[in-house]
Amino acid sequence: MTDAERALLHAACFVSPRPWSEAEFRDLSQDRFCFIEETPDALAVGRVIVDEAELLTIAVHPAQRKQGQGRALLARFLATARARGAQTAFLEVAADNAAAIALYQNAGFEQTGRRKGYYHHPDGKVVDALIMARPVS
Repeated sequence: MTDAERALLHAACFVSPRPWSEAEFRDLSQDRFCFIEETPDALAVGRVIVDEAELLTIAVHPAQRKQGQGRALLARFLATARARGAQTAFLEVAADNAAAIALYQNAGFEQTGRRKGYYHHPDGKVVDALIMARPVS
């Protein structure tokens, strides 16, 4: 997938947080700490620094959801993080994103914190971010 295709996919999946641009995907794909797992309809972007992995984003095209792609990409993210030496994985998710929270909980992530008012929707709604983490191994 090209950086332009990644940006289009991200835009199809997100309004808030705002979709990432082609330039942002280009920068991430050139960052030695970052990695991208993808299929034609989905992507996950991760970063490993020392022994911590962060899931920066995961996006499955709306027409392709509920088919296991998110679960499969999350497993690939964890496998790559493990191969890069990560011991712990963490992420942030909007507190009102029940589907994503369920995906992460089913993968063994647990809430470890909360960032009040982290996400700002275009309609003015403000939503907390849940911080979730799990051991990688």
